[in-house]
Amino acid sequence: MSDPKFAPISRETFLRKGIKWLGGFVGLSVATSAYAYGWERTWLDVVRIPLAIPGLSESFRGTKVVHFSDVHLGHHMEANDLKRIVSVIQNEQPDLICFTGDMVDESIAPLVDAVPILSQLHAPLGKFAVLGNHDYALGQQNAVTEALTASRFEVLDNRHISINKNDDSLYIAGVEDVLHGSPDLARATANIPEGQTVILLAHEPDFADKAAQYPIHVQLSGHSHGGQVRLPWIGHILTPPLARKYVQGLYRVGDNNHLQVYINRGLGTTILPVRFFCRPEITVFTLQGKA
Repeated sequence: MSDPKFAPISRETFLRKGIKWLGGFVGLSVATSAYAYGWERTWLDVVRIPLAIPGLSESFRGTKVVHFSDVHLGHHMEANDLKRIVSVIQNEQPDLICFTGDMVDESIAPLVDAVPILSQLHAPLGKFAVLGNHDYALGQQNAVTEALTASRFEVLDNRHISINKNDDSLYIAGVEDVLHGSPDLARATANIPEGQTVILLAHEPDFADKAAQYPIHVQLSGHSHGGQVRLPWIGHILTPPLARKYVQGLYRVGDNNHLQVYINRGLGTTILPVRFFCRPEITVFTLQGKA
């Protein structure tokens, strides 16, 4: 007597099961795409991190630093989206704001509406920015710099700014985009007194291996988008050049792990307007001293 488990199935049954399986797969794909585009892409994640910095002066302990990156205006990121982002940042009541590049995607046209929105960002210790590789596309870096400056950001193109409080100092340095600019760390950190706390803004995170050769305590970066699409148990599938070693979150780099590198997942998207297990991020650091 034949085992019914191994009985041949009819062509009609085979087709019916195949169509059912295919329909389920297509339905799952459509649902996943709808979620990745219509929901997660705009689902902001405010990540709060206490950041201990050895030698941080007492005057700057408790300072709240908001870090955002990779807005990519024009690529499914419009003025109303930027207004919402600015509102979230301001609700955090930042002392200092840092932007690490890619304000635009392929066109500078959205900057006209962006300037008055970005101008609404306020931080008593200042607003600082560097450019990213997309900001350099088609030779538009000067226009992006002008727009950020008009929005009252200090654009740190291979230079630094000293923030002074109660006779103590904190230095914010920045370099030009690594892929398309001419980053010069020696120039960016020139004449910073020995022993001072230095935070570096650099769009591409893998630049940290270079930064670790300098007396820098923290590097803030973006560029990777965290991979933009991440799979459970696998993680990111693809990241751009110079974002393949350090992809998202906090790393320690250099001798004795003295350099802390944080990679923000960014706010916008590029190439495909989707995010999956990789929400857009605003990072809020509270600076702390370390014994």
